[in-house]
Amino acid sequence: MTDTPEESKSDIASNAALRLTVRNVAVLNLSYFGIEFAVAMAIGSVALFADSVDFLEDGAINLLILAGLGFTAARRAKLGMLLAVIILVPGLATIWTAWQNFSSGLVPEALPITVTGAGAFVVNFICAWLLAPFRRAGGSLTRAAFLSARNDVAANVAIVIAGLLTSATHSHWPDLIVGLGIAALNAGAAREVYEAAREEHASARS
Repeated sequence: MTDTPEESKSDIASNAALRLTVRNVAVLNLSYFGIEFAVAMAIGSVALFADSVDFLEDGAINLLILAGLGFTAARRAKLGMLLAVIILVPGLATIWTAWQNFSSGLVPEALPITVTGAGAFVVNFICAWLLAPFRRAGGSLTRAAFLSARNDVAANVAIVIAGLLTSATHSHWPDLIVGLGIAALNAGAAREVYEAAREEHASARS
């Protein structure tokens, strides 16, 4: 049975809407990466560093999604497996940064952590909201983007709390703990994306 003209137009419109959404999400992520990375470097915050690299990763994921939307299901699944590996990269960078700050005993400024974390929350909430209607439209690719944005919303709440606790305790522990927690969230997202991509690849081959 062939698609009716109405169904074909609907598919084209949906794909166009998905491309526009992914492009907008990529721009938002890459723009806020620059802001958060600059603040993280200025005050020596592990949590902000982890989250800024995560913004860079999310921007890269969405750019890869744009390139992969025209792929077959099997090729999308393979790209999804690659993205699962990419999601792990910020966690590795965070562990190294956390060790450096732990060794030095540096306590980052509390107010920039709180304010920048709140801004990141707004950006990631918008990204998750934009991607939610499409989280199953592109298989493991859009699932990767949605999971990253969703997890980042929770991470940003933790960053704001870390800023408040840093102000109250004058300790580096809140920042270190939240930074390592973000790395753990990324590891869980990577596992979910990889499993979804593997299932998608198996279905495409059957």
